[in-house]
Amino acid sequence: MDKEKNLTQAAEAEAAAVEARKKQEMEDNQFLVFFKKHFTFEGVDYESVDLSGLESLSAADMIAVNKTIERGGTVNVLPEMSLEYACLISARATGKPVEFFKALPPKEALKIKNRVTNFLYSED
Repeated sequence: MDKEKNLTQAAEAEAAAVEARKKQEMEDNQFLVFFKKHFTFEGVDYESVDLSGLESLSAADMIAVNKTIERGGTVNVLPEMSLEYACLISARATGKPVEFFKALPPKEALKIKNRVTNFLYSED
């Protein structure tokens, strides 16, 4: 019984340490988005995605994303506030296919969207 209790306590301590590490990494890197559960895409497991490539994008990238959205028939006054825009711009920033972002569970996709819009609208 004590052995099981010790194993349970060790597992809980390990989980707490992992959460603390994730929290510290998020504080150190504002572009790192952790997923609540592992996300599998094309046979690869992901626990996070790094959007630091957003800093390297240009206005030309933003225009290209806008044109892609318009070609799809979507008209939006503020396209950079849409989930579609966030998926497309994140794909450019990370080099991952847009399908990666479109396959995310809803809550994870909204984390990405929020991180992108926060980046675009924050002042340095």
